[in-house]
Amino acid sequence: MTERSCGKPRETEPGMTMRAQTKQKAAAQKAAAGWIRNAAAGGVVAAALLSLSGCATPPKDPAALSEYRANDDPLEPTNRFFYRVNNTVDRYTLKPVAQAYVDVLPVPVRTGVHDVLSNFAAPTRLANDVLEAKSRRAGTTFMRFLINSTVGVAGIFDVARDWGYPGHENDGGITLAIWGVPSGPYLYLPLLGPNSPRSAGGFVMDVALSPLTYVPKGYGLLTLNDALYGVTIVDARARVLGEFEQINNNYLDPYAALRSLYRQHRQAEIEEVRQDNQTTTPDWYTH
Repeated sequence: MTERSCGKPRETEPGMTMRAQTKQKAAAQKAAAGWIRNAAAGGVVAAALLSLSGCATPPKDPAALSEYRANDDPLEPTNRFFYRVNNTVDRYTLKPVAQAYVDVLPVPVRTGVHDVLSNFAAPTRLANDVLEAKSRRAGTTFMRFLINSTVGVAGIFDVARDWGYPGHENDGGITLAIWGVPSGPYLYLPLLGPNSPRSAGGFVMDVALSPLTYVPKGYGLLTLNDALYGVTIVDARARVLGEFEQINNNYLDPYAALRSLYRQHRQAEIEEVRQDNQTTTPDWYTH
């Protein structure tokens, strides 16, 4: 007997009864659940869940098949399901909290909060700069962390920017791209949203690289760590309130629009890092 798999048929054992198949599937899901409980990060959990899901059947029409391949979204039915789930959760929880955050706090306060969060993430950003062999970017990240942690009062004020050290973004997904790891098919992960296997792996790598992952118990450090993660989520959602509204209101298929915009933005981030090969001294040093 043959079962359909993502892209090709998969043979099952001859003579296997439906009850035996059900038991085997349940055993596999139970084993997967045990592995998931021991996973290091949410990206791994989401990828494991998606691996148990069905996939879209490639169309036979040549034009439709070409579009299917260009979209590189073989798990589209599952991805769209998680997209709807995330949208529902966002509509009734995260979006109202983010909107209240914007309504209550003035722009200077929100900017200070964002800068503090960015400063806490600097060690992970520095690790990725080093792993990408971008010495100038790594030096800039180190100096920004040093200056903003002290003169900038734990990062509330971005003094380093005014001193010739502009900020930049970096993460494990970009590092893996610089190393030549292919992106893989499009994924829409629970809680994490638009993603790819490479970016999900980069997320796990960032968790492993972050000093906050290893904070000891006691002195309220774990509470501080949890608070930082919570505020980071609210801050990130608040910064894209307008963009998400435009996508939902201006596109007939917001899911497809978000998929395209995510890929364009991600590729732009990767190219920015790939093309940044500065080896000159910072501007402040030459004056």
